[in-house]
Amino acid sequence: MPGVSRRGFLAGAAGAAGAAGAAWTSMLLAGCDDAPAGEESNPAPNNEPLTGAAVAFDGATQAGIRTPTQAHLNLAAFNLRDGVDAAGVRRLMRLWTEDARALASGRNPLSSLEPEMVEWPANLTITCGFGPRVFALAAPDAAPAWLGGIPAMRRDALRPEWDQSDLVLQICADDPVMCAWALRHMTRAGVDYARIAWLQQGFMNAYGSIPKGRTPRNLFGQVDGTVNPSTDDDFAQQVFNPDGSSSLVVRRIAMDLDGWERLDRASREQVVGRRLDDGAPLTGHDEHDAPDLSARDEFGLPVIDPNSHMARAMPPADHPEQRFLRRPYNYNLPPAPGSESLSDAGLIFLAYQKDPEAQFTPVLRRLMEADRLNEWTTHIGSAVYWLPPGTAQPGTAQPGASQPGASQERGGGDAYWGETVLAGGRG
Repeated sequence: MPGVSRRGFLAGAAGAAGAAGAAWTSMLLAGCDDAPAGEESNPAPNNEPLTGAAVAFDGATQAGIRTPTQAHLNLAAFNLRDGVDAAGVRRLMRLWTEDARALASGRNPLSSLEPEMVEWPANLTITCGFGPRVFALAAPDAAPAWLGGIPAMRRDALRPEWDQSDLVLQICADDPVMCAWALRHMTRAGVDYARIAWLQQGFMNAYGSIPKGRTPRNLFGQVDGTVNPSTDDDFAQQVFNPDGSSSLVVRRIAMDLDGWERLDRASREQVVGRRLDDGAPLTGHDEHDAPDLSARDEFGLPVIDPNSHMARAMPPADHPEQRFLRRPYNYNLPPAPGSESLSDAGLIFLAYQKDPEAQFTPVLRRLMEADRLNEWTTHIGSAVYWLPPGTAQPGTAQPGASQPGASQERGGGDAYWGETVLAGGRG
């Protein structure tokens, strides 16, 4: 049946079957929500904490932003198919939002025949972002001024395979099978409207492998995310707009681990500006101590190199707005055949902020100018997306902010991702 999706087939079949067929289909679907087959032979279910871990999908802001970093990432970029118009974009958003809500809740989406795959969502979050073409098609007057992309930097070595796309789905979970299945389902569900442009897969520490609240590490061994916002006010000032929207900057950064590992430990700490063991600045005792850039050693030299990564990333005193949320993931691939390198590794750097032009780009520009870490890092991919506000399940009242720091003014009211913005489009 060319041109007919599984969702359409099921919906059509249910309608054509009449009352009796509809009743039978309802019974079948209800059975899909019951305990999985074979439970009788395993009367002692797994009661580990992760089996009951779920993140609320609806709220003033999208889940997957302030959510503590899960262990696994599938970052999937999509381009709209030829012929998809504003009405098609809205249909896709309705479909994707409905299915993402079900998956995150441990419920089987309508078009899936595998309810046992979604029983334990394992902190699954699915976050959606819009690229420029979505606005050009469906809401040309609503596009943010900053959505044109990050300006070219002289040290960039960007590759077209990691370029801007029309849409992005950030799929995170603490179980790799759940993460993979959610990607599979969302890709399949939207196949009539969009095709995958690229996929970036990353990982962080496994669930429960580091103490709760501990800053994770990247493959250089350094803690990554020390200066992230932590309070409701921080998130309101740095990350979320009053309507609950935000932005996502994706930078794919290749890391020269072979070269980095030739440095002694003291040299690595000088490059970063922090101790490797606990992440404390070289002038401090704890990870979150304020660095003292004026401190001098016994020879009169700066204790913290002014061109260290930490020093270059710090916002100037007259621009405190140059802060944002970092949510990075590592990637580690086999080296290319014939390569003398021991790995193909790096960072999928995810940054969230209200306005990338005001918050992210100035920091990136400083880092590209003089960051000592540049000798071992190369930016090979870049993309920017507008993140719609959170949603509310159709037929329910606005839930308000399910995540602290989100605005209470109007968030969480859209029935599907971007409804308020896309509703002004003409199909």
